[in-house]
Amino acid sequence: MNSQLQPTNSTQPKIIVLDDDPTGSQTVHSCLLLLKWDVETLTLGLQDDSPIFFVLTNTRSLTPEAAAAVTTEVCENLKIALQNTHTENFLLVSRSDSTLRGHYPIETDVIAAQLGPFDAHFFTPQFFEAGRVTIDSTHYIEADGKRIPTHDTEFAKDSVFAYSTSYLPDYAQEKTNGKISASQVERFLLQDIRQGSLDRLMHLENNVCVAVDGEQQSDLDHFASDLLSAAAQGKKFLFRSAASLLTALAKLPPQPTSAETMNRITRSAAGAIIIGSHVQKTTQQLQQLLQVPGIVGIEIEVAQLKEHPDSGHDTLLQNALSQIQHIHAQGQTPAVYTSREELTFADAQTRLAFGEAVSTLLMDIVKGLPTDIGFLISKGGITSNDTLSQGLGLTAARLLGQVIPGVSVVTTAGDHPQFAHLPVVLFPGNVGNDDALALAFQRLTTPA
Repeated sequence: MNSQLQPTNSTQPKIIVLDDDPTGSQTVHSCLLLLKWDVETLTLGLQDDSPIFFVLTNTRSLTPEAAAAVTTEVCENLKIALQNTHTENFLLVSRSDSTLRGHYPIETDVIAAQLGPFDAHFFTPQFFEAGRVTIDSTHYIEADGKRIPTHDTEFAKDSVFAYSTSYLPDYAQEKTNGKISASQVERFLLQDIRQGSLDRLMHLENNVCVAVDGEQQSDLDHFASDLLSAAAQGKKFLFRSAASLLTALAKLPPQPTSAETMNRITRSAAGAIIIGSHVQKTTQQLQQLLQVPGIVGIEIEVAQLKEHPDSGHDTLLQNALSQIQHIHAQGQTPAVYTSREELTFADAQTRLAFGEAVSTLLMDIVKGLPTDIGFLISKGGITSNDTLSQGLGLTAARLLGQVIPGVSVVTTAGDHPQFAHLPVVLFPGNVGNDDALALAFQRLTTPA
């Protein structure tokens, strides 16, 4: 595959990101998010002026088998689109969670089989805006001045993507069931990155797994420069990455509409908020949001879907839409949120199926929202992907930028049949401090 910068071509490569939920674009702007991956839609991304685009596969919500099938389909269509557009100068990123959840190595294995061979695949899970750093090959979350290894957080206990270690060589060994041993993982430590890594990069081969440190954005900026230099000399690299490396690779200027002036793009001050994420951070943010004037909470008792799978959906839907209409008529913003208690399930597949039932309900609520809402905030990665693809029925959306660090805003097109020019906030479940959700709402409704 002729996938990287050629020695005679100094132009910036097109960065193609297969994103397992729609939040990987949280550090860039002015690019396309694709909700479909047929050849025609992928061609739009390749021909767009932005140096980067995202294919929102939403694979984190799928079973391993379904995730592999979706990734295969994307790659097969991408090969055709690349040929049709004569695109030889590109980089591939398998974007995943900055807390190490997701279908690794399934997705990178599929990409390598379809679009390889690669000289290396890199672990770059850093997301500095949310305090996600990697030191001495161990991935941490920074909170309240402390660094906590991610294996000591709730994320490592995820019912679908649990793991026992955040030391990346051991993580790779655990997730690959020993196919990659910890001793085989190449480690690029802070001192390596800051001194320059080009020579080492040039010697990588056979799709070796590489763990990359990063404590601040300048670390990955420096590393990205060496990566691009190596690629220009023929090296072929694949990335399993969170958002911060994308910032370094894309090299974008400041976003056109600042975070503080996002209220300029809203259609009115009365919007809607949909909250599907149930991680602790989201619950804390929800508690703060419900104290803000203009917000009225609507709790969805999702246990009814488990207890009454046939009738629960329709009952919950009609009750929610009735309340939303009343709140909107008063000029206020409904905050629709799923009940906070953690339900237990017999196995991961049952848990995923229940998640799909909850998402179907939330998306039916989105479809039933008043057509004149001023904006929509979607809380949770999977919820946000479903909001764009199912609730709003989009093929693609244009990313404007971030309303707060790590929280993106897109807009629907002017020809949308229900919600033309609607700003939609894609708010990850695990990003921001306790008042972040309230701050995002206030920035959309209050002049700077």
